[in-house]
Order: sequence, then structure tokens, then C-alpha cells
Amino acid sequence: MNFISKFSIIISFFCLWLCSFVSPENQLFIGFVFILSFGILHGSNDIFVLKKILLKNENFSFFKILLLYVLFILCCILLFYYFPSLILLLFILFSGYHFGEQQLIYLNNKVESSTSLFLQSYQTLYGLLILFLLFEFHNKEVISVISDIAKISLHPELITYSLYTIVFLFSVFSIVILKKHLKYKDFLIKELFYLLVFSIIFKVASLIWGFTIYFVIWHSLPSIMNQVSFLYGDFSFNNFLKYFKTALPYWLISLFGLGLFYFFSNELKLFNSLFFSFLAAITFPHVLVIYNMIRKFKYTK
Repeated sequence: MNFISKFSIIISFFCLWLCSFVSPENQLFIGFVFILSFGILHGSNDIFVLKKILLKNENFSFFKILLLYVLFILCCILLFYYFPSLILLLFILFSGYHFGEQQLIYLNNKVESSTSLFLQSYQTLYGLLILFLLFEFHNKEVISVISDIAKISLHPELITYSLYTIVFLFSVFSIVILKKHLKYKDFLIKELFYLLVFSIIFKVASLIWGFTIYFVIWHSLPSIMNQVSFLYGDFSFNNFLKYFKTALPYWLISLFGLGLFYFFSNELKLFNSLFFSFLAAITFPHVLVIYNMIRKFKYTK
């Protein structure tokens, strides 16, 4: 277990301890603050990451990349408005893959045929397992949110049985990997331990507080470190400052857009729908950018 993982566990349980002194209303506020800060920040440099990926392609200038990226986001928002149930399902699947890819990034350059459907499916199952653990411990709230944004009513047992199915498939895939690559036994045991940590966090914390702990500490911060290394050669405080300076304008634009959503929404439910449509819209291109970045980035730690 490396220093980052140990640090993440300590900070996670500190935040868990801290929630006993913070009211649910303040947890909601603080959670959104962190999601809108580090959470959105970790996707604010997508344009520059994509620019480096396409560095040798003369057909893509910076402004063309920016234009295509913005158009992609606008299309996602429109699709979410007209097909909320479908886009919500895709959002969960894409998020599951994205979380699993980041969590199991080590395997991308270690397991044979790292771009294979098998590994991508395994990473998706891992990410979905994280999400559905959160959903299961807060199923009433999750069902209420889904009802608000997608206008559909789900039965709590659907979440429970989905979780059981994911656990079964994840177990099968893990056994297959162990049979082919026994040397990764310690790595997989460590990841199972992390899943136990996430389960404790999601069980004890509120929905937003638990998601914030995972999303910021376990996903966004490691992703930022990987992006800084990809863009500037290695991770250091000075390189992080460069990353932050280039991301700042796009981060502020994102917050301004959310502010407009809040200003023009007449009620909280409408804002929730707009917020999740915005979140889904920026998630889809971000997942694709990081997917391509990881295939060029050699992660060895």
C-alpha cells in the first residue's frame, strides 16, 4: 500500500469522524462545495489533455478541439432533456467505467491486451460496484433523486438485486484474472480492502457526504495527479500550479454555467435535473479523454 492510499484512508475516516459534528444541511453544502471545486477541477483541463493526445494531428487546432468539446457537451445536455432515462443509464455505466478505470489504472499496462473488452468490463464492474454500494445504503434517497431527474419510479429491490449481480460478475472476473495472473493476488486483495473501506464510508455517511469522500479523495485527486504527470512529465507542486492555472478559466466557466442553471430554475427539483444533466454532459467527454490519456500514459506505481 503506497503513501497516497494510506493518506486517502486516513483522510477518509477523518471526514467520516467529522460528519458526526456537522449537521446534514451543512454536510450537503460542504459536499457540493468540494464536488464543485476538486470534482469539476479534475475535468477542467480536458482540452489540454486532448490537445497533447492529438499533438501530431495537424487537423486539430486548439480552437477546433475546444469547439468540438463544447458542441459535444451541448448535445449531451439536449439528449438528457429529451431522453432522461436513457442518458441516466448511460451516465451510470460511463461513470462506473471511469471510476473503475481510475481505481484499477495499474492493470492497464500490466495485464496482457490491456485494451481488451475483458479488462474494460472488469473495470466497469468495479466502478459499478462502488456506485451500487452507495446506492444500496441510501436507496430511498437515490430513488427520490432518480424520480426527480428522470421521472421514473424504481423499486428498492432493483438496486439490491443489481448490486448482487454486479458482486457475482465481479467475483467471476476476479477469479479469471487470478487464474491467469496469480502475481496480482496482493493487488486484488488490496482493492477488496478498499471496497470494504468504501462500504463503511457509504454506510455511515450521508449520500452526498459519502459520495464526496470517494469522489474527491479517491477519484479526483489521483486523477489530477495522473493528468499533471501526463501533461508535464511528473507530478510536483510547481507542475500542479501550472495545471491549476490552465484549468482555472474553464473551471470558472463551468461554475458560472451552474450558477445560471440555479438562477433560472424556479424550484429545487428543476435545479437537480439541470445539475445532473450538466454533470452528465461534462462526464461523457471527460471519460473519453481520460480513456485515451491512460492508453498513452504508463502508470507503474
